[in-house]
Amino acid sequence: MSAETKKNDSFVKTLVVAVALCLVCSLLVSGAAVALKDEQRANKAADVQKSILLAAGLVKEGEQADFDTIFSENVETRVIDIASGEFVEGIDVASFDQRKMANDPKNNVVLSKDEDIASIKRRAKQAKVYLVKENGQLTSVVLPVKGYGLFSTLYGFIALKADTQTVAGIKFYEHGETAGLGAEITNPAWTSTWEDKQVLNDRYQPVLKLVKTGANSNTEVDALSGATMTSRGVENLISYWLGEHGFGPFLARIRNEQSRGGNHGV
Repeated sequence: MSAETKKNDSFVKTLVVAVALCLVCSLLVSGAAVALKDEQRANKAADVQKSILLAAGLVKEGEQADFDTIFSENVETRVIDIASGEFVEGIDVASFDQRKMANDPKNNVVLSKDEDIASIKRRAKQAKVYLVKENGQLTSVVLPVKGYGLFSTLYGFIALKADTQTVAGIKFYEHGETAGLGAEITNPAWTSTWEDKQVLNDRYQPVLKLVKTGANSNTEVDALSGATMTSRGVENLISYWLGEHGFGPFLARIRNEQSRGGNHGV
């Protein structure tokens, strides 16, 4: 056998081994991804659940607790029709996916330029809401909110007291903003300044502003230092989701039920 033939055989063997190793590694990675998919989904759901509890003030940042038990004992999850504010019955809330629905032409609403102050382009027709109760009485409602910041879509929850005008708490759990600047939306020192702020005026219109000059009233929150676009995004998403095109009809329903002296299904 010539030296050239041996060289070719060696190259072919090396190539075969390399391809085989790539295939084995690919199978191992794929298998691990499939095996971990359920665990990752469960971890994500647990993180969302904890964020709801933090927004509602049922747990504190850094607290170690049985979050699942606290949630099940204090929070009722419902699905609503956003446009009407009415509850939607017969839906499995555990499998309800608002993000997926927002991308489905059959289940979303495309927003006009004037409506889309949060820069989300479209929203789902339905949404999960979280009713926090004590001794059967509504104490707060937690609403999912999202909107575009500087580099990413911000996802979070805002909790309103039963009057629907006063903030009980706020928590952002997913974003891609700049560390040390826009990413400060997750800083407890900043989110704690939202507590007891008034987000709706006496006509139940969004009024909360993020200001650079320092908050001087109960309708103002300090803007994030060095993060003008992120701050503007937060202000806009709050205005959208608490307004007439967002959860406004649902909040009106809550107020009507409260004025009648009971929960009546809320």
